Amino acid sequence: MRTTSERHGETTVDEPDRLLSSATGGARLSKVVLANVILLTMIAPLATDMYVPAFPLVGNDLGAGATGVQLTLTTFFVGMALGQLVGGPFSDQRGRRGPLLASIVVLALASAVCALSPTIGVMLVARFVQGFSGGWAMVIARAVVVDLTSGPRLVRSLNVVQGVAGIAPIVGPLVGALLLQLSGWRVSFWLLAAWAAVMILCVALSVPESLPVERRHAGGIRRLRRSVGHVLGRPGFVGYLVVMAFSMGVTFAYVATSAFVLQSMNGLSPMMYSVDFALNAVGLTLVTLAAARMAGRVPTRTVIAVGLTATGAAGVLLLVGAAWFDMPLWVAVVGFFVLMSAQGLVGPNAGALASAEVPEHSGTGSAVLGFLQWCTAGVIAPLAGLGGERTAVPMAAIVLALVAASFAALALAAHHPSSRPSTSGHPMSRS
Repeated sequence: MRTTSERHGETTVDEPDRLLSSATGGARLSKVVLANVILLTMIAPLATDMYVPAFPLVGNDLGAGATGVQLTLTTFFVGMALGQLVGGPFSDQRGRRGPLLASIVVLALASAVCALSPTIGVMLVARFVQGFSGGWAMVIARAVVVDLTSGPRLVRSLNVVQGVAGIAPIVGPLVGALLLQLSGWRVSFWLLAAWAAVMILCVALSVPESLPVERRHAGGIRRLRRSVGHVLGRPGFVGYLVVMAFSMGVTFAYVATSAFVLQSMNGLSPMMYSVDFALNAVGLTLVTLAAARMAGRVPTRTVIAVGLTATGAAGVLLLVGAAWFDMPLWVAVVGFFVLMSAQGLVGPNAGALASAEVPEHSGTGSAVLGFLQWCTAGVIAPLAGLGGERTAVPMAAIVLALVAASFAALALAAHHPSSRPSTSGHPMSRS
């Protein structure tokens, strides 16, 4: 495939795909390979969202309280964070195909152990391994795309991956609720184990080695450690990093508590809860798309500030409803919808600004962003459930604390703007 680029008003022809294909031993990013990457990227959100409607049932079955069940989210998120941080550099040294296949095998086995867990302790360990292997697979799958494409095609391919994989948070809870009606909560983990088993076969048959031996390098972990020091030395990057990570914290304060608030406190069935969960995911998606259209028209920091303000308003509504009115259903439904929709203005834009602060360390920046996001999710999930199944006060208080800290971090970033001009020509890094 040939691509064109404009230079001094004239159209010139180059062949980056041909050169890249030569560098990768003839491997190309086919539609089949891209489909495998999408399916691998969907496993992690499905492993969370199919499971959420069953929280009350899991607690009853395993003899665990709300905090114990929510800790299964924590161990999964910590595993995801570590898997992403370690998997990429490891595959830089050893290649993509072997580590990717190994991670999917482990993912299938961990999912089976989750399905068979007799106690909450076994579930916690299995969820950690499931998250670690899932994060490992996700980061290598993304690396395969980067290995096999470049330029505009790389951008389009990654957008396709994120766009199609974004269906998982909408479909996941609905599938989980349907499985609960037909059988039990353990079936969702058997479904994930079967999905991973199919992916082992698909990857083995259709995904080539995208990183030839001559392009591999030693010292991946050491190199990552040096690069991390560089990106964390940028106050602007750190500010936006905190905003993005705390947006993930808000999201998973909601994920960890919404099932108890809407089912245990307000009597919704698992199916009705899943419908509400899916509608909130649709709101998040639509607002994210609207924020993308604002790029170049509205300063990005302003968009983030509006999102944080809406998040704070939702937090106040939820706190008042939880503390003084025993969380009426309409308060929970409206508050959760505004809370989740507002994250479409916050997280993606903060991530974009953070990446713009460290263009010379974009890979490391992405690894740090992903690592801190999932660590924050893992810490916040059990804290939000400290009050048990019958109160949402801790969740609402945590949301307000995260919003306050995010405003402070946004101010830090604004006072340490990047010295590099915006490459996109719009006010990405200007207020």
